Amino acid sequence: MPARLAARPRTRSRSRSRTRLSVAALSAAAALCGLVQPAQAAGTPPSPERNLQRELEELVATPGGPPGVIALLRRGNRTEVVRAGVADVETGRPPRATDHMRLASVAKAYSGAVALRLVDRGVLRLDDTIGKWLPALPADWHRVKLRQLLNHTSGLPDYTSAPRFLEILRADPRHHFDSRRLLDFVADQDLAFTPGSRYAYSNSDNIAVALIAEAATGRRYERLLEQQVYRPLDLRQTSLPEGYRLPRPYLHGYDVTPPAAPEDISEVLSASGIWASGAVVATPKDLASFISGYTSRNYLSERTRRQQRTVVPGGASEPAGPGTNAAGLGIFRYTTRCGVVYGHTGNFPGYTQLAAATPDGKRSLTFSINTQTNKTTKPELLARVRAVQEDFVCALLRRH
Repeated sequence: MPARLAARPRTRSRSRSRTRLSVAALSAAAALCGLVQPAQAAGTPPSPERNLQRELEELVATPGGPPGVIALLRRGNRTEVVRAGVADVETGRPPRATDHMRLASVAKAYSGAVALRLVDRGVLRLDDTIGKWLPALPADWHRVKLRQLLNHTSGLPDYTSAPRFLEILRADPRHHFDSRRLLDFVADQDLAFTPGSRYAYSNSDNIAVALIAEAATGRRYERLLEQQVYRPLDLRQTSLPEGYRLPRPYLHGYDVTPPAAPEDISEVLSASGIWASGAVVATPKDLASFISGYTSRNYLSERTRRQQRTVVPGGASEPAGPGTNAAGLGIFRYTTRCGVVYGHTGNFPGYTQLAAATPDGKRSLTFSINTQTNKTTKPELLARVRAVQEDFVCALLRRH
């Protein structure tokens, strides 16, 4: 989600629910809500697990930082949960692996999964064009290929930056958009550059991907998600809501702007305005299952996997993930000091996400905080989050 939507939504005063919580109290909550660890003997260096715990506690205690954070490290059938802070500042309960949360742009990996599964089955080809499947879209867009939509080299203008879209959203954050008409907001614009000539992250790309998948199959995108993603990967707590409500229980998302107390904005915005580009909701547990399955050798054919992982150097996800980023097809490669993982990040008012896994999918990491950060919204916090994420990747890759 672009920075323009990162600003605090303009909601009516009666819809605001503000909670007074001091930084000191938040820090205390972070310490109390972390996983219980064995006491350290005097003079004994902290264990790697304790170091991860401490990093999360320090992240929560950072002024302007998230009220809560939860990370899942999955190695085969073993899952380690590391958490700090709170999922809900009113109740003080900790984040849980079964809390629903907005995945933001990690949803683009889901639309990528649908498209690549259809490529595997011969229903789509990566060189299929917008003109072939969506001829009603502007003629200047017709030459854009599916692979260029998937790796953000299409040149499609980003509808989430369109003045009319932003005007509607600011007037009514819960406005119900026709998700299949979102590209209308930029239909009067030419491509920003020649397709394939450079990288530019655009939310329009994955809207077009979903529309192409619908045109090629005659099935609604929601149904395709069930058939190509949810069922094969046994995702039982994943959905694509159209409204502003979240399934219960959920990880509350907050606007954290000191000195004001954290403001709950979990259900301020309608998901209809981001659809296939960012509206998927899942639990940390389901997200871990998705990224493990998506990167595994069983989900896509080897030929499609090779195409997926042919990357555009310097193509960063939004926000950037740990280490050096490069863009593949519906996935990003993160090269850290400890090794390579593949995955996707996302940010949305109230949430910042990372889901990543080893190339074979046998080890995975999900990292979720309940406030938004990106390169224009709290860049210092983002730098710290990325550093912590890289430490978690190193822990994931460490031999046990």
